[in-house]
Amino acid sequence: MNNKFVVKDFIIITLITSIWVNISELFRFFAYAKPELVNFFSALPNVAPMNDLGTLLIWGVWDTLLTALFVYLFWLFAQTFGNNNKSILGSAIMSWCFFFVLYWVANANMNLADWSSLLVILPLALLETVVASYIASKLYLRKST
Repeated sequence: MNNKFVVKDFIIITLITSIWVNISELFRFFAYAKPELVNFFSALPNVAPMNDLGTLLIWGVWDTLLTALFVYLFWLFAQTFGNNNKSILGSAIMSWCFFFVLYWVANANMNLADWSSLLVILPLALLETVVASYIASKLYLRKST
């Protein structure tokens, strides 16, 4: 793997990997998180709206930023451990802890989410980060050959 950080490669890999992250985020949101949020915040009108272009664009930007962080963290791991399963799992678990566990545990701790919902949301998020790291790994391998 190239030891030099190449911005063009990073952007391309981030955009390709973000396809998976966007699909995963939307699935988890619509299949589990949104029904939980609507139920949990039933007293608030229009909780978690996803019915306008502005909200979807913000969601896409957030997912792409999240993907850039996944890809960069994988690149950092690969610089230390090589482009291998150790880097895939290490970067995936670190991403998961910092981006999802921290967020959802904080929400549950402030009574903004049910602790039981974390039993579904967090494993799905871990799957997302492992697959994203795997995709980044394979794309970086293609760039180095």
